[in-house]
Amino acid sequence: MRRLGSTRGRGRTGRLVAAGVACGAALAVLTVPAAQARQLGQGGRQSVHWEAKDSGTPQVRFRGLSAVDSHTAWLAGTAGTVLRTTDGGSSWRNVSPPGVADLEFRDVEAFDARHATVLAIGEGEASRIYRTDDGGATWTESFRNTDPKAFYDCLAFFDRRHGLAMSDPVDGRFRILSTSDGGRSWRVLPADGMPAALDGEAGFAASGQCLVTSGPKDVWLATGGAAHARVLHSADRGLTWRATETPVPAGDPAKGVFALAFRDRTHGLAVGGDYRADQSSPQAAAVTSDGGRTWRPAATPPPAYRSGAAWLPHSRSAALAVGPTGTDLTTDGGRSWRTIDTGSYDTVTCTRDLSCWAAGEKGRVARLER
Repeated sequence: MRRLGSTRGRGRTGRLVAAGVACGAALAVLTVPAAQARQLGQGGRQSVHWEAKDSGTPQVRFRGLSAVDSHTAWLAGTAGTVLRTTDGGSSWRNVSPPGVADLEFRDVEAFDARHATVLAIGEGEASRIYRTDDGGATWTESFRNTDPKAFYDCLAFFDRRHGLAMSDPVDGRFRILSTSDGGRSWRVLPADGMPAALDGEAGFAASGQCLVTSGPKDVWLATGGAAHARVLHSADRGLTWRATETPVPAGDPAKGVFALAFRDRTHGLAVGGDYRADQSSPQAAAVTSDGGRTWRPAATPPPAYRSGAAWLPHSRSAALAVGPTGTDLTTDGGRSWRTIDTGSYDTVTCTRDLSCWAAGEKGRVARLER
């Protein structure tokens, strides 16, 4: 696993918009220059923009984000922090599990305002999973890693019952946890269906998007750190996997694919690069139209490292990518990107009711507004 910002050795170094006409109008505003967007807003059409929502936690970095709809969203971050809003971000309730201030939450998967699962990352027993059924009033620890060689990075669900969590390679293969009861219990899947990991290969716990699903059985896993950045795909809920190289640069513990986003089981995006601020990230985005069997580099990629990605609701061609230096938009399915905001965000997600959310350092959280 890549714990970004860590001082450990290099082997563990740092790891609406609307449908139809409404969606088209919103994207038109997003894709014009900033000055023109302001003019459009002043002329009666409000520009689409990130509107900050005060989380009240400037000391926390939120890399875990799960939005249920335009009203309800969950955040997971440093110092064992979990927040929840049910009023569109106007107010946030601290619903952190007790006694976990020393844990790093990097992923959260919420089913509604009451049911959610959060993942803490780290070596050995630092990797844990907690679940709540009452909006965070109480939590149950449903998994604690006891293997010192395992380091869990990301969590993803197919539906309210079936989900997976992934660990960096153990004995030469990525390790997969599985649940069939909504995260109440977990079991390690057999490793014989997992291809061998490359030397130095691992995942990045940068946004909760190194493991993503689409539909009832398809799941993808993003990697970096090795000679090649790869995406592994399973069509049977993690029992068997196929690995494919991507054109995203790797060859260093700080480089690779950091986030994936699939709008269906065939069309996907990969973003990443080099997370070090003093390093450039050329060719840090790729696209697939065959479920990850092959990947093509973006013709015009984001200008810098990006750690999160999400398709815009009900769109076949528009998506967002975020990172510490800004937000980028594509309107052609990931072939070209342009920067639309320079604020720092680590993760982004969009919901079926036409809302998009982003979160990141210094307690930052925002919702896309018109």
